[in-house]
Amino acid sequence: MVYLLLADGFEDIEAVVPIDILRRANIPLTTVGVTTRRVTSSHGFTVEADASLKEVILLDLEMLVLPGGPGVAHFRSSQAVTSLIKDVSKWGKPIGAICAAPGLLAELGLLSGRRAVCFPSCEETLRSHGAALERDSQVVTDPPFVTAKAAGAATDFALALVSLLRGQPVAEAIRREIYYQKS
Repeated sequence: MVYLLLADGFEDIEAVVPIDILRRANIPLTTVGVTTRRVTSSHGFTVEADASLKEVILLDLEMLVLPGGPGVAHFRSSQAVTSLIKDVSKWGKPIGAICAAPGLLAELGLLSGRRAVCFPSCEETLRSHGAALERDSQVVTDPPFVTAKAAGAATDFALALVSLLRGQPVAEAIRREIYYQKS
């Protein structure tokens, strides 16, 4: 099971595109509201998460996904979320993070010595915490982490998550199905 965390202020496309593409790949995914199940995005789009953080059973966790946007501040301020992220990392399970979310991974000490990318305003956070920043990349996979720059990289990010979980042929099949081409 993939758990995609949602907090008020999540960046719409950074959550919705991975949800869509992972589900197209038949990867079980549950959206998880960090504070409540009803969550509002940074652009006023309100969704009902599949579960609250309290309801999640981690025995079947296959990957954790963190969309970016102002909602990352809620992840950062939640002891339950930061503990969950650290535990998932200790278990060696993949973590996908896009936009500002890689900055949180760096702050938790998880990206030290790893290749990563993030939203430009968060680059100093990655550097100061020992990450090997790849400024010219949109998405970087350095297992067990997949990081992405911003909303414009949402499709590439989601396809990288599929590739890590189910292999490149499955990701390529999804890419063809949605007629996605990099320009």
